[in-house]
Amino acid sequence: MTLPDAGAAQLAASVQPVDVAEPAAGAPAAARPVVREADRRPVTDSVPRSIQLSAAWSWRVLAIAAGTSLVFWLLQYFKILAVAVAIALLLTVLLTPVARWLRERARFPRALAAAVTMVVLLGVIGGLLTLAGSSIANGFSDLASQATAGIDQMIHWLSSGPLQLSADQIEGYRHQASASLSKNASSLLSGAVSVTTTLGHVATGAVIALFCTFFFLLDGGHIWAWLVGLLPRAARERAHEAGRRGFVALGGYTRTQILVALVDATGIGIGAAVLQVPLALPLATLVFVGSFIPIVGALVSGSVAILVALVAHGPGIALVMLGVVLLVQQIEGHVLQPFIMGHAVSLHPVAVLLAVAGGSMAAGISGALFAVPIAAVLNTVILYLNGHDSYPALGREAHVSTRRAS
Repeated sequence: MTLPDAGAAQLAASVQPVDVAEPAAGAPAAARPVVREADRRPVTDSVPRSIQLSAAWSWRVLAIAAGTSLVFWLLQYFKILAVAVAIALLLTVLLTPVARWLRERARFPRALAAAVTMVVLLGVIGGLLTLAGSSIANGFSDLASQATAGIDQMIHWLSSGPLQLSADQIEGYRHQASASLSKNASSLLSGAVSVTTTLGHVATGAVIALFCTFFFLLDGGHIWAWLVGLLPRAARERAHEAGRRGFVALGGYTRTQILVALVDATGIGIGAAVLQVPLALPLATLVFVGSFIPIVGALVSGSVAILVALVAHGPGIALVMLGVVLLVQQIEGHVLQPFIMGHAVSLHPVAVLLAVAGGSMAAGISGALFAVPIAAVLNTVILYLNGHDSYPALGREAHVSTRRAS
């Protein structure tokens, strides 16, 4: 082949075929247009693969966000019911071993075991309130005045101490702190205020929580089987196993958080008693309640003990009390949270902090209290559904039958 022939062959190969009208029936085959294989591909193949993946992820993320927003709106609308049911679930997790022991060891009927367990719960709560109720009721009113006096004394030390801050600077900082506290208080306390606005709401929530707790203990297996039976048949087994693991994670979180709160309250309470800080029992109770908000709860409630020590005994004892609070926080942060809480719920401290912050912004104090257990349950369920089972031994235990619901 000569060079001109080769050039002509290359030119013919590079020419794109032209789309022409379909020839009439009976036309010779030579008259039919040449259609390349690439022209038969779908139009979407001309879109880059990265754009296709981004679009697919985008609409799915938007759908998940819309569903999540709807769930949060429903929880906000039915907040009293949601909080009551959440408390009932936590109480059920704590009381299930007691009810199981009464059924299996004491041979109580299921209804009687649930009723006796509820009586034990009410007896324990009533006994604690009777033993420490008067001291706590009288002490919390004094704690507010002591803390206020401590803040005033601290402001005086800032102006006369080594910092030598001017009155204008102190007043400016105090105004900024008050404005920030007022601004955040409206959002942090909005959830609690909406639930506890009236005594009727509190009573209604308490009755619903106790009622649900009793029936969760009595017939929790059948209730769960009915819920699982609402799902498609192919998804029931995995949903059942995921729910069981979520329940175990919730139980681990609840028991561990009670232990952490007890350690915080005991450490700070003993330190306050040894230093002869007034209102040691109310302070320990405040720390115990505050510790149910992970990371920040015990620190904020412990600062009240420091202020009371400052008013009662001066800066020296207040510094020692500060050391006690920091020591308890170090034990919690470096021993209890990483090892005990991390083993129980498999949540990183960063995830715990973000969950508490997000929960407080979304639902106030109620959100801060329930954010971590919800995150723990979701983490366990999602990991199981994606093939990472944290509780493989559950597969060998007796399952609550879901076939009756099908």
